[in-house]
Amino acid sequence: MLRKFRIVLAMLMLAALTLLFAGTGLQWWGWAAKLQFLPACLALNLGVVTVILLVTLLFGRIYCSVICPAGIFQDGIIWLRRRIRPRKFSYTPGLKWLRYTVLAVYVASIAAGIQVVVALLAPYSSYGRMVRGFIGIADGSSGTASIIAAAAVLVVLSSCAWFGGRIWCNSICPVGTLLGLVGRFSLFRPRIDGGKCLHCGKCVKGCKCSCIDGEALDVDMSRCVDCFDCIDNCSSGAIRYGLGRKTPAAESAPDKGRRGFLAAGAAMTVGATVAKAEERVAEVIGKQTPVRSERLVPFGAGSVKNFYDHCTACQLCVSACPNGVLRPSTDLAHLLQPEMGYENGFCRPECTACSDVCPSGAIRPLSGREEKAGIRIGTARINPELCLVNLQGVKCGNCAVHCPSAAIIMTRLPGAVNPTPSVIGTRCIGCGECEFLCPSRPISAITVDGLKEHLTRE
Repeated sequence: MLRKFRIVLAMLMLAALTLLFAGTGLQWWGWAAKLQFLPACLALNLGVVTVILLVTLLFGRIYCSVICPAGIFQDGIIWLRRRIRPRKFSYTPGLKWLRYTVLAVYVASIAAGIQVVVALLAPYSSYGRMVRGFIGIADGSSGTASIIAAAAVLVVLSSCAWFGGRIWCNSICPVGTLLGLVGRFSLFRPRIDGGKCLHCGKCVKGCKCSCIDGEALDVDMSRCVDCFDCIDNCSSGAIRYGLGRKTPAAESAPDKGRRGFLAAGAAMTVGATVAKAEERVAEVIGKQTPVRSERLVPFGAGSVKNFYDHCTACQLCVSACPNGVLRPSTDLAHLLQPEMGYENGFCRPECTACSDVCPSGAIRPLSGREEKAGIRIGTARINPELCLVNLQGVKCGNCAVHCPSAAIIMTRLPGAVNPTPSVIGTRCIGCGECEFLCPSRPISAITVDGLKEHLTRE
């Protein structure tokens, strides 16, 4: 019964997160993303972090088999493997040196701001990149880097699960290692009754975590993810889930000196509807990304530093963006973290989709259009050499007509044929509508430069 209940909850969680990453518009599933451990740490969502740690201390690593999408996905691969070619597992001691080394490197990367390492190892974000990458193939929004990243996650997670069960979760995943440090002291755990045990080995052979010691009749709770497979596999009813630090057999078994190591825990601080200006019969040359003096980051980020320090590259905001403004970066310094550009659309003043779904605090929630309109994320600048009004007989002014904050005005300079656009910097919010709608190709005559620190509009 416990196993079936866990499977139902896990399937609901996986479905919720997959729908979010697929960009279905069902943003009310956002609660599923808020429960993810690493984003909650980075967002300083102490309530979620505390609940996860308390649940782990009470019941073990249930998070890894019910909430983590990468873990649930691996369970699906293991289930498929069992149907095609059954895999018999065996007890193996945990690779503590590898687990704690990866955790130490991960925490150091968070502290040093090396986001590439953080993004590549984060389980929730890895699953998000996989889903987003393959969905993007269908709608044409995925670039080469996204497709490669999605394929790499699929191959690595699938291979580990197919050949080694939960070896990724118990040897590489930093979240699994951290929760394992807490889970080893859990109050509720699978307990083996030595008096009922037939020593048939079914529990050991069926344990995908390879954490059941058949000789000592003991379960390594730092690696057990509470899948409850062992309870269903035991034909004699010798395994039950309940209170107790030690199993009856372990109390009477000779001490082999195991569990002499107590590791110190480290704290983790740690689209596709594109808006177009007008339909044209003739094919129009696509726009190229301009050179900006500073990166653009979404409204609600607060600053470029805050955005990239907190972003786990899960790409949930990329999935949620309805205007194609956000996409995975190919820049090595921010690999696979979202970057903002206005070649395919602009950031609509009424849209708060990315801030509504971000679980890590990289994009803070915005109350609506009024709050967003009061924030400046960038300033537009005009390149007169590309501006069409400087051509004989051409009258444009498209940027001034469509600017939602009246930051662009047309003024006639002495000797000029046509009025020339100019930008009032204190009014410009950096939404990019002017850049997107500028008819100049392949580079817009007006470019929005980001601000390192977002400002309040005057």
